[in-house]
Amino acid sequence: GYVCPEPVPRSLNSDISYFGVGGKQAAFHIGDSVRMISKPISSPDVHELVLSKEEFQKKEQNKEDVYKGTILNRKPGDFSHIKGNEAFLQDIIREETGKHSFTAVVITGICPEHMKYLKQDFKEWTRKLAHFYHYYIHGVDGNLQNKPQGSNGSPAIDILVTRRYKSSKSPIGVNLRNVNDDIQTLYINSAVDTFEFKATTQEGGIVDGILRYHPFLYDKETYPKDPNIIQAPPEDDNDENEAAVMNQARGKRDIFECFWNGRLIPYTTISDPAFYWVGKKKKKLTICRFETVKLAKFSMYLFFFSFFCACVDCHILQKAAKTSRNIQKEFTQWLQKCHTQFDKQVKFLNCMGIVTRNDVPTKKMQHPWTAFSAIELDGKIYKEGETLKSQKTQPVLYGTVLCFLLYGEHGGDVYATGGQVDIRREPMELYENFTKIIPISKIDRTATIESISKNIENDRDNSSLPDLYFFCIDSSNYPLHHPLLQVSIESVFLVFGIGSKGGKKIADLSAQSTKFGHWFEKIESLTSLGKYTLSLKTAIRDKDLSTVYGGKELPSYELKFTIKEGNAESFTVLNPADSVRVGVPFNIHLEMKDCYGHPTTPPSKLQPVIQCKWVTLNLFILTIFQLLKENLFLQIYDLDVTVPGLKKDTQTIKTRLLPGNPHSLHVKPNPVKVENGNPASFSVEVHDEAGNITANPRQMVRCQIPGLQLVSSDCSKTGAGQIVTPIMKNSDYSFTVIHNDVPDVTVEMKVVPSNRISRMELFSLVEEKLELRNKERIEWQAGGLLQNLVYKLYDESNKEVAVTPEIASNIKVNWTGEVNLRALVKGRLPDVRVPTKVQDQRFYQVSYQDQSVSFCFTIVPCPDEPARLKASLPKNTVKLGETLDETIELELVDQYDNVTKRLTAAAAESMTVEAEGLDQSNIQFLWQESSGSAAVTGVRFKSGPLGPRELCFSYNNYTERVIVKVEAGIPAKLKLLSGPELPLQVLNGRGIPKPFLVQLCDEWGNPSPDQRVVVEISTSPSTVKVMNSVISQPVDTEGKASFTVNAVTGSKGYYQLEFKGCFNRNPIPGPSVNFSILPDPNKPVKLSVNYNANARFPAGGTFPVFSVTVVSDDGSPMATFNPADLSMWWWKGESLSRPKTVNKEIPQTVGRYTIQFSLRIDKVEALLSNQINVNVVANKPFKLGPECQPRTRVVSYSTDITSRILVENMTLKIMDQHGNPAGQDLNGVVLISMKCPAGEQRRSLPLFEGETSTIKMTLKEGKNSPGDDGGRYIVMFKAELTMLPIPLSPFELPFHFYNDSENQSKMSELTRKKDELNTLYNNYESSWNTYVELRQMLTRKIFTIFTSVPDVLRLLREKMAEKERIERLPRRKCTIPNYSGQNILGKVGHLAVIADDDAAWVISWHLSGDMDCIITKTTEEAQKIYHQDCRQQVMALDSIFVPLPHIRNGQGLFQPRGNPIYARHLLVYPENEKDCELVFKNLLGDTILMDDMDSATNYRKAVVQNRISCPTILTRQGNRLSAKGKFGGLHNKAPSRDRVNMFGAPLPPYYYTLKDDIDLLSKYQVTLEKKKQSEDERDRIVKKSPEIQQNQQRMSVIRKELDEIERQLGRFF
Repeated sequence: GYVCPEPVPRSLNSDISYFGVGGKQAAFHIGDSVRMISKPISSPDVHELVLSKEEFQKKEQNKEDVYKGTILNRKPGDFSHIKGNEAFLQDIIREETGKHSFTAVVITGICPEHMKYLKQDFKEWTRKLAHFYHYYIHGVDGNLQNKPQGSNGSPAIDILVTRRYKSSKSPIGVNLRNVNDDIQTLYINSAVDTFEFKATTQEGGIVDGILRYHPFLYDKETYPKDPNIIQAPPEDDNDENEAAVMNQARGKRDIFECFWNGRLIPYTTISDPAFYWVGKKKKKLTICRFETVKLAKFSMYLFFFSFFCACVDCHILQKAAKTSRNIQKEFTQWLQKCHTQFDKQVKFLNCMGIVTRNDVPTKKMQHPWTAFSAIELDGKIYKEGETLKSQKTQPVLYGTVLCFLLYGEHGGDVYATGGQVDIRREPMELYENFTKIIPISKIDRTATIESISKNIENDRDNSSLPDLYFFCIDSSNYPLHHPLLQVSIESVFLVFGIGSKGGKKIADLSAQSTKFGHWFEKIESLTSLGKYTLSLKTAIRDKDLSTVYGGKELPSYELKFTIKEGNAESFTVLNPADSVRVGVPFNIHLEMKDCYGHPTTPPSKLQPVIQCKWVTLNLFILTIFQLLKENLFLQIYDLDVTVPGLKKDTQTIKTRLLPGNPHSLHVKPNPVKVENGNPASFSVEVHDEAGNITANPRQMVRCQIPGLQLVSSDCSKTGAGQIVTPIMKNSDYSFTVIHNDVPDVTVEMKVVPSNRISRMELFSLVEEKLELRNKERIEWQAGGLLQNLVYKLYDESNKEVAVTPEIASNIKVNWTGEVNLRALVKGRLPDVRVPTKVQDQRFYQVSYQDQSVSFCFTIVPCPDEPARLKASLPKNTVKLGETLDETIELELVDQYDNVTKRLTAAAAESMTVEAEGLDQSNIQFLWQESSGSAAVTGVRFKSGPLGPRELCFSYNNYTERVIVKVEAGIPAKLKLLSGPELPLQVLNGRGIPKPFLVQLCDEWGNPSPDQRVVVEISTSPSTVKVMNSVISQPVDTEGKASFTVNAVTGSKGYYQLEFKGCFNRNPIPGPSVNFSILPDPNKPVKLSVNYNANARFPAGGTFPVFSVTVVSDDGSPMATFNPADLSMWWWKGESLSRPKTVNKEIPQTVGRYTIQFSLRIDKVEALLSNQINVNVVANKPFKLGPECQPRTRVVSYSTDITSRILVENMTLKIMDQHGNPAGQDLNGVVLISMKCPAGEQRRSLPLFEGETSTIKMTLKEGKNSPGDDGGRYIVMFKAELTMLPIPLSPFELPFHFYNDSENQSKMSELTRKKDELNTLYNNYESSWNTYVELRQMLTRKIFTIFTSVPDVLRLLREKMAEKERIERLPRRKCTIPNYSGQNILGKVGHLAVIADDDAAWVISWHLSGDMDCIITKTTEEAQKIYHQDCRQQVMALDSIFVPLPHIRNGQGLFQPRGNPIYARHLLVYPENEKDCELVFKNLLGDTILMDDMDSATNYRKAVVQNRISCPTILTRQGNRLSAKGKFGGLHNKAPSRDRVNMFGAPLPPYYYTLKDDIDLLSKYQVTLEKKKQSEDERDRIVKKSPEIQQNQQRMSVIRKELDEIERQLGRFF
């Protein structure tokens, strides 16, 4: 029968099935057919069952068993049974392959009412499924954050829901494990604590229950909202209706949802009656008077274990729940804890410190309390100083917040569920300094600031506080001597006043109290002008006269008034003028004053009266004076000023008269007359209004003549001046004299002509008089003579001037330096010789008085009559058989070779040409109209010798002969000029001593020196190998090529040497030479080694016999070689290196060895034999010895066991004489005994344990068996082996014996010191050698050697500072961000630097597509970067192919220009030099850098003609010639430098020299320090032994110390 399984947490046992129960009902609820596809882990087959509503109906109609069906068994992935419209199942079945177990439920025939929901609400129903199967997917703890999959009993079930479409649209899949918004996940992750319980029934049923607590945080519940359930309205609560404010979360849903066997039972819930202790109304859980915690904070679930338990009666479940007696108490305690720890409502802000409350009656609760200046409650912030209202207090309080209090010590902002507030009652006038502390919950949060303020004002108005009233009786402005008016005050205890001016106290006032107020006495005699203030204050009648009552200032009042000036009674004249000017207005300033001397306003209708004998009077306040007479200057006059109506009405002032301001200009003479070419002079004067000359500062008079420079005269001192104009030309002028302050004056000037020479004319008195024009171009016959030149001179009035000797001496001509003065006086000029070349135009000039008057003309030569026929050859060489590239021009020229252009088109038809071997068939004479000449084309020589040829051209009576050099024709064949004698026989491996000399010829057999032809040597057949000095080479300047055969290697037979040429990719045939190869009996080709392969190789023994035969080329043994050239090599291991050579002895160490023989053929080459691998084994057993040599021990006659132990742990082995283990198969015993050293005899020997002298076991302590004091003994270990006839040498262990421990300590110390000195000696010697080596290196690098560490450090700091200075210097850097990491070199732009700016520019542009490529050491690293960012270029070192250079055989085929260099040779690699060389060989290949584009194109042409592929060429000008030969265009032109990410610039070479010096100095410093440490250590050890301290402090001293210690130890070693 059914056996119930063992209970598990959350009942996650799937007792019946994980998904089977209810599955059929659910499937047929969705559709009308279901297909179950399942495969257990234990089954190799897939089980498939189909159930359909239609099939059920058919069976029912046919009265068949409805629930009987057929299960199909098939292989995974087999969909052959799927037909028709079920083709979509093929994709599901294909996914079965490779899965160990699975279950698929396929529902078809979906009901129309479900179709819309399944399509549109896909997210909703997958979220519900995640809730139903939550604990299947996530385990017993549910979907906790960061919980690993499958932990805590999780069944590790993945449920994948996929929505597929019949169209090509991609399916949508959701894994329920990834759903994070189902309500169960929200409950688990928002809860802060859980309460778990368990109940059982009488039938054995088990129910697991869990309640999760969701706290109230700040202003809302954290209970998550279920998006699938409409929230119920909150319940009413009797506790101040606070629950409604807090927003109930659960609504009126049932308490528990039920899970059965781990999955949710939909629509199954249990309400309050089943678990009364959860939903029962409880007392308030009051913490700081806050509200009750209710069911709104819980999410609750029951987990049923068995099917029967889920079906039990509800009353039985209630009974099971009640059986837990203490559950209600535990639940209440848990609820109290959660509310206290997790619920948070009030946020306390701005901590003010810790305080103590003395108002608390309980002393324990008085401290500590934390004060805060503000809180945040229910979304509102309450701050210190704000007013608030209380609620539920008697009486209701209004007050100002002093602080907020929270019990406990807190720092910063904190949250809590309660607290208290300290307030000061308002209004302060009624409750001065009265404070009250109330709970924060007593704050009336519904009260507004307006209502609180209104209530406080009402309280203040209803009180009987004193009030103050002021009455001001008059205005605040008072004239002088006006007393202060009275001020009345009512209902005041005391009033006093203070009078002040400008902040300075001037009087104290006290009020006289009356029945109706307070009165102040009058203040007399205020005569100072200004603003005054009267301050009135109210005070309480006490000793302090306090002006504050109820926390507020008592009323006060300030009376402000001003004292002004009185009426005018007198006046004064302010700053009277010392002098006045004629015609210039001036002012008289009058100041009115009152009786106290204060300035005041003048009276109305003021009419001053002014009297003076030379003044014109105008009755104004400011009177204008007019000076009229010149004789009044410099006199002093009195001026009376009277103001009627004043008590003092008259004042007298004195002044002096001066000339007035400029008014007009006066010019003398006017008009002005001047001779042409001379300057004009006239005087000017500046007059005032009365006609007086006046002088003023900066008084300049200017004269502007049209077309001439502005001139001026300074009239500042005297008022007059002289103006001189520039040189005047022959023209009348009307000009203006200007002064800024007066009207301009216009002056007329008349210029009359002068008698100076101003013009020259030239004439030629030939057959008729020829008048020449100035600057004329005259055409004259080339080589002719212009004769009879005469000249005439004219003055400014066009009158001819007679030539005098003085005038003639000033006549100059530019065509000759020798002039006849007599001829010049007669008006004659020297003859002019016309140039002979028509291109030579000349300029001629006749001048008078340094070219002030001149006459010039230009003569243009014209050609003369034709004299001969001229032939022009652009190129005077032509190859035999080729047509002259350019044309020959024929022209008729005169006697001076000037082209006459007399040829016509008909003349070209009558021209002829003749020469030896000339091909007349293609010659043509073409007329060129533009140049008037005939062009000859088709000139070609078809035969005849090489050298100069004469071409003879004829036309009418004219003949012209030219020489043309005929060179060899196009290379057509090769000839063998010299070589070895035939028939030719060569020994194998030998060369041909005589070289082959090949001549290049044209088709007529003429030697051709065309160096573009490359000749190469090859063999036929190709099996033979020929070593030549060169394989191919261009011919020399004579057309010859020499080939030397250094060696011929091949089998015996007949062969051919073939010589071929190449010109413009066309082959040139050449000769061939037959030769035969004979084997060389004196050439060794092989070493044959014979030896006994079964021979044994014992360590240290003798090698067996090796028979080495040297086999010659003909296969016979050789006997002619030198035996000293034959060597034998051996080395340990099986590597290919040969570290050492040996004699006849076998190595003394066992192991695998390699033997090889070699025969030295020459200094470089050696013939090697095959390698022989041998195994060196141990030799015969020879001795018994330890694995490691123990040190010499010293023991004493003591009861202390540590003083008597010789050996604690020592392993002995049977060895051969070289120390190799040799007793693996031997058995026996080891006898241990003692003896004295050779030559010594002791009375007694120490005994072993048991008083025996010989034992077969490990040496133990020899108790009661002392030896001689200071004696030396030997412990002998002897092996006795039964199978070894020869005895083994025993192992002897020496030791010293002393009767007391003191001598034992001394000898132990000496032994230890000896070992230390040995080690120190070796270290010191090694340090000294390193020191000497570095010192020698530094001597070569740094000439000054320092022997102290401080000097080295000082020099090192100087070098480091210089290195850092160079590093800080600005230089070109690559701007691309670099990329670094393990197995990554970096980006291409950072791997190299280039010093040359032009080279860096063009190479960076050429590699612009590769500059950001990341170079990795391995392909795996490159693939990793590519998968991270597929847009990033990467390249791995292990996948790079390096192209070969193009230069053949290491020799240049021609001499190029343009300084070609491989671009990669300009790169400098700061790091990873070998790897970077490989990278840029791959990126740049053989790219070449040259100077310019012309050099690049010529270089490529020459390379291609040699049948060599030319790489890409870059130029320093920024051009590129691609490997395909393409150049030009924007693609092959580098952009500007600022647009190219360029390689960085390297540091200067001196920087790297500094680095080397720094490295050497650092090593030198370390060596000096080690040397000093070694010396200090040596001195320290030497100082420990007084008997050794006297020795020297060098290695020789240490050696002597070692000898001394050995002597003390008795020369034991």
